[in-house]
Amino acid sequence: MAEGNWTRFSEFVLMSFSSLLPEIQSLLFLTFLIIYMITLTGNSLIILVTLADPALHSPMYFFLRNLSFLEVGFNLVIVPKMLATLLAGDTSISFFGCVTQMYFFFFFGVAECFLLATMAYDRYVAICNPLHYPVIMNHKTCTKLAVASWFPGLPVATVQTTWLFSFPFCGTNKVNHFFCDSPPVLKLVCADTALFEIYAIVGTVLVVMIPCLLILCSYIRIAAAILKIPSAKGKHKAFSTCSSHLLVVSIFYVSLSLTYFRPKSNNSPESKKMLSLSYTVVTPMLNPIIYSLRNNEVKNALVRTFRKAFSLKNYIP
Repeated sequence: MAEGNWTRFSEFVLMSFSSLLPEIQSLLFLTFLIIYMITLTGNSLIILVTLADPALHSPMYFFLRNLSFLEVGFNLVIVPKMLATLLAGDTSISFFGCVTQMYFFFFFGVAECFLLATMAYDRYVAICNPLHYPVIMNHKTCTKLAVASWFPGLPVATVQTTWLFSFPFCGTNKVNHFFCDSPPVLKLVCADTALFEIYAIVGTVLVVMIPCLLILCSYIRIAAAILKIPSAKGKHKAFSTCSSHLLVVSIFYVSLSLTYFRPKSNNSPESKKMLSLSYTVVTPMLNPIIYSLRNNEVKNALVRTFRKAFSLKNYIP
């Protein structure tokens, strides 16, 4: 419905990968479907195993379980709609659907940044203060840290989403992305968005840099503590307890930085779509794989859980 030069959209159109040939879109659908199933299965297994196996009832796996919950939610917000656009060509998304998708994208994205920082702090305490670790990282403290990690996503998502969708839209309703991200939706606004853009840039820098600096400080202290360990075996054991987390952090922050902090001249919509796939689709799949393959405790717990499941199945008449 038009009002002067403004348009009140009832829905948006996600351009997704519509510029590609149908054959390539079909291949992408199959690829993303497989990744999606691996992501849901892998993260669900991590959640179930860390809950079921007493050997994994420690702060490290408590936070890993939170990360898996987050990755499942992150995937459910973005991937099903993307698969629908590739399979059935259903590119339309309602106004409310776009708002909801963007809100939870910000919520889960911010929560992941802070949760990764919390996991780094957990590793710092475990390596730098091993004797006091059970006292410092007790159940109450872990719960508070988890809540503190999830909470920042609420105000960031609420303010940014509410503010952006309070602007009037004009012209086309086509969002040149595979989900309702802020920059492509902002391009449809026909109003002065300078203040919002400053807020968005400052907010993104703070949300990314504060957890990143906390992670960096934690690992500087961890590295210093590991170097003081006299034996090579001790150094390897200490490093192995945080290597999985360090790899996950590296993948997440590199892909995030390449997407949102590149110069605009090098940031075409198509390249941004491909980079967005790395942290919205690929990284959530890699996290459980990295923690499973690089962690003997998780591998052993998976084996024990499957053995228990099969033994119970044999007893069922």
